[in-house]
Amino acid sequence: MKILITGATGMIGTELVALLLDNNYSVNYLTTSKKKLINTPNYNGFYWNPQEGKIDDKCLDGVAVIVHLAGASIAKRWTNSYKQELIESRVLSSNLLFNLVKKTPNSVQQIVSASGTALYPDSNEVVYDEYSTQIENSFLSNVVVKWEESIDQFKLLNIRVAKLRTGVVYSEKGGALLEIIKPIKMGFGSAFGTGKQLQSWIHLTDVCNLYYFVIKNKYEGIFNAVSPNPISNQNLTKLIAKILHKPLFLPKIPQFLMKLILGEMHILLFNDKNIIPKRALDLNFQFKYPTAEKAIQNILK
Repeated sequence: MKILITGATGMIGTELVALLLDNNYSVNYLTTSKKKLINTPNYNGFYWNPQEGKIDDKCLDGVAVIVHLAGASIAKRWTNSYKQELIESRVLSSNLLFNLVKKTPNSVQQIVSASGTALYPDSNEVVYDEYSTQIENSFLSNVVVKWEESIDQFKLLNIRVAKLRTGVVYSEKGGALLEIIKPIKMGFGSAFGTGKQLQSWIHLTDVCNLYYFVIKNKYEGIFNAVSPNPISNQNLTKLIAKILHKPLFLPKIPQFLMKLILGEMHILLFNDKNIIPKRALDLNFQFKYPTAEKAIQNILK
């Protein structure tokens, strides 16, 4: 089977490509950099530029599944112009793919897209699963709503649509966890705010395995790509310090200070969401790293 991937050179994309190639899939990928175009028997690059509406239609040759991971990182300061980029990088790219599939003869049967857990409201009481209908009133939630709407239009073409609402990805290769680990390694670790806010997370290996699971079994609909065990910011800080054998003696960092440093993006550190992967568990998906302790021990080994 041949799969077309956007965002193939990102943290999740790189790992997922390796997993698919190891399982005898062929991969086409789209890149905005002509320097990153590679052509081998099972791994072939094609140029696109969503801002300019450009895409190589040969990218669809023989493709049965599209995996859509492309989107600007949320881990940058949210200026007004960057907010626009956060939306456009997701919506314009989805629309470009949709229009290509619509007008080009192809064999695409399924699209599996990244999405975000920012859709769910903050709450220290409600447990959210894929059937929860509450939506947060925030900029980032609006990004996710527009993102998912742009993917849902593939249903009009009788293509199966799956969306993976992904929590914070734990990896030794990048992401938010490494930024949390750095000050703790130097002996300056501290929780944020009250420290009680829950973080819904997933190990990089598990999120890639979940993509593979959804592709292999031809599933559709929403999947919460999070571990079954969220962790509070304070317990995460204590756990990392324990594994690194580092002290924790500094007071908690107040929210107003992080707002001064990070601007609106600071809310990523203070989100409080208890999200469970009900569909993955109901379908007997096996998490390799179901607890934060296992995940962090693997990353810090």
